[in-house]
Amino acid sequence: MNVEQLDVTLRAARHAALGEPARLRIVDLLTLGDMSPGEIGITLGLPTNLVAHHLNVLESVGIVHRAKSEGDRRRSYVRLSEHSLGGLSPRFVEHAGRVVFVCSANSARSQLAAALWRMHSPIPALSGGTRPAGAIADGAVAAAERHAFTLPNVTPRHVSEVLTSDDFVVTVCDSAHEELAGRDRLHWSIPDPVPRETDAAFDGAVDELERRIVDLASRLTAS
Repeated sequence: MNVEQLDVTLRAARHAALGEPARLRIVDLLTLGDMSPGEIGITLGLPTNLVAHHLNVLESVGIVHRAKSEGDRRRSYVRLSEHSLGGLSPRFVEHAGRVVFVCSANSARSQLAAALWRMHSPIPALSGGTRPAGAIADGAVAAAERHAFTLPNVTPRHVSEVLTSDDFVVTVCDSAHEELAGRDRLHWSIPDPVPRETDAAFDGAVDELERRIVDLASRLTAS
């Protein structure tokens, strides 16, 4: 089978997987954020065994993949595989007065996300943490410099000092998502680069955050 035939076969398999209404609804949910299988089941009113079946089908054709939570290791999060849908993603539009990015320490991922957001959207952005560190991580500062932007010279803040009831909250940390228990609008399961302490880990976080931010910024309008 040549490359073109392989491409057509894979595309056909993905179309077939998405032809089932429940699986299409799952993919719709995942176009902006990551969810655990349990959260998917609750949102769509599906039993555990049926969610597992649908996720297995979607994973088998490369539409989604799963990773263990960095917070509660008994949980996993499902995300869309990059480029798996091409032009098939729905273009949801939401309204927000302000975007707040949250991670546990507010020392790397949430700080990077807020700074990147300001580069791509006029909607104001802040960041906060559920268990703030004493300072922004040196690796995050260095990564921002490598990617031609800067992080503010601020002390990490607790999320309670930042949030208002009208904020569009995006958790970029599994632990923060689990601690906020549904008070976030979106969850992005971004691996924590701080324990790894490598340029590659921080650069990977920046790249993944920017990819998602560019997509979300195109769907959010100021309220």
